[in-house]
Amino acid sequence: MPYRLLTEAEWEYAARAGRMTVYPWGNDLDVSNANCDGCKSQWGGKQTAPVGSFKPNDFGLYDMRGNVWEWVQDCYIENAYAAAPTDGTAAPDTANCTRVLRGGTWISDSRSLRAAGRSRGGPNNRNDFSGFRVARSLYSSAID
Repeated sequence: MPYRLLTEAEWEYAARAGRMTVYPWGNDLDVSNANCDGCKSQWGGKQTAPVGSFKPNDFGLYDMRGNVWEWVQDCYIENAYAAAPTDGTAAPDTANCTRVLRGGTWISDSRSLRAAGRSRGGPNNRNDFSGFRVARSLYSSAID
């Protein structure tokens, strides 16, 4: 079963974990929920936190906000909500596209951790505040 980057729509769905609040834990930033500059965790503004240092969201996913920006499959579109595919697939690849980054990072301010927060980067960018999360595609075959 192949592994792949999440689409931007999949990432936001997973990060929101069924909630419509600014953060998956509510509308207020709290020390115990994420690693960012201003989140007041012991790592904020200094370095990444160990995986699983904060509570998981309602889907059981850890570290969807803060720590590192997460690459997604989509090419960056300026107005993603208006121009993105409506079926959850990735925005089409284009020549020399920059990829979308989601989730904020340990050096980001708390605004980057919002469910709708996004950034972008070229595929050759290398730094200590970007990473990725993979999804596994599941296939089922029906026997007639």
